[in-house]
Amino acid sequence: MFGIISHKLVASTAGGSPGQPILRAAVLAMMSNYSTATKQIMVREALNSALDEEMAADPTVFLMGEEVGEYEGAYKVRFVNSPLTPVSKGLLRKYGPQRVVDTPITEAGFTGIGVGASCHGLRPIVEFMTFNFAMQAIDHIINSAAKTNYMSAGNINVPIVFRGPNGPAAGVGAQHSQISSHWYSSCPGLKVLAPYSSEDARGLLKTAIRDPDPVVFLENELLYGESFPVSDEVLDSSFCLPIGKAKIEKEGKDVTITAFSRMVGYALKAAEILEKEDLEAEVINLRSIRPLDRSLINNSVRKTNRLVTVEEGFPQHGVGAEICASVVEENFNYLDAPVERISGADAPMPYAANLERLALPQVEDVVRAARRACYRSVPTATTA
Repeated sequence: MFGIISHKLVASTAGGSPGQPILRAAVLAMMSNYSTATKQIMVREALNSALDEEMAADPTVFLMGEEVGEYEGAYKVRFVNSPLTPVSKGLLRKYGPQRVVDTPITEAGFTGIGVGASCHGLRPIVEFMTFNFAMQAIDHIINSAAKTNYMSAGNINVPIVFRGPNGPAAGVGAQHSQISSHWYSSCPGLKVLAPYSSEDARGLLKTAIRDPDPVVFLENELLYGESFPVSDEVLDSSFCLPIGKAKIEKEGKDVTITAFSRMVGYALKAAEILEKEDLEAEVINLRSIRPLDRSLINNSVRKTNRLVTVEEGFPQHGVGAEICASVVEENFNYLDAPVERISGADAPMPYAANLERLALPQVEDVVRAARRACYRSVPTATTA
């Protein structure tokens, strides 16, 4: 509507009246500001605003978990050089203890309460301090939340969101560094989302809260303090992103690189390096792990004829393995090179920082894989 009105106004000011050039300039300025206005917000601020807006819009939505209320979220101390906006900041004060529920350290208990509440018309958001702790509650997630709709012949919906940080952080050892994406995405009945940017976090979380089915929402602790530009459209209260749709972060013609969560940033950095070598990589931000946007991935591979998948999880039975299998099944005749998988090491996460780095994908690993896929020679390190 604004575009139509502004077009007519600009057209009507094309004459020679003295005041019309000023009006035309003002309209053009308005159009420019409307289309290009951006603001930098952190991922945790995007999550906070999504929670706030959905709780304000729907009284059946409530948040529960450890330290979500009085402490306002567990991840506010780590980013000491940035404004304190933990994910649940201000929600207890605004909505009260009946809708922002501090729980004991008993994931099995409060997850079961959440699933039961969702079966009776409420929309719980269950926050895990880390998805490593969700293993204590996996029976409720898999056997209760994921299967109830099917086992009730569609008569019972389970509109619940399980959210929290997933994957390795920094120096937290093997038991706190697990990637849960491939576990949950193998289970029918669950939808699994993994945001990268502030736009992803805000748009996908709002959609997840409104969805009639259980959604596993995998955030990343190391992304909470990262800032991304967002448009006025993203900041609108009606903004949502569809489940099952990936995003092409960077277009290219030589090789397709798929990634999710923090690895999208690594893929984009690798694409910048490859561009200097006259290789145009197409970077796909998966956003949705289950369902996968197979159509977009397939169309990209049919264009580039090459595929590199990137993830932090273990290589066996991973998300990348599923994508590679799908592409080979549906696009074998389009491939000009073997598919490449970049993943974490097939070993428990080391605690030592130098070994941790070796266990996780790095930008240079993505670059080397893309070069191999494009049959570019990999430079050999020279010895002194």
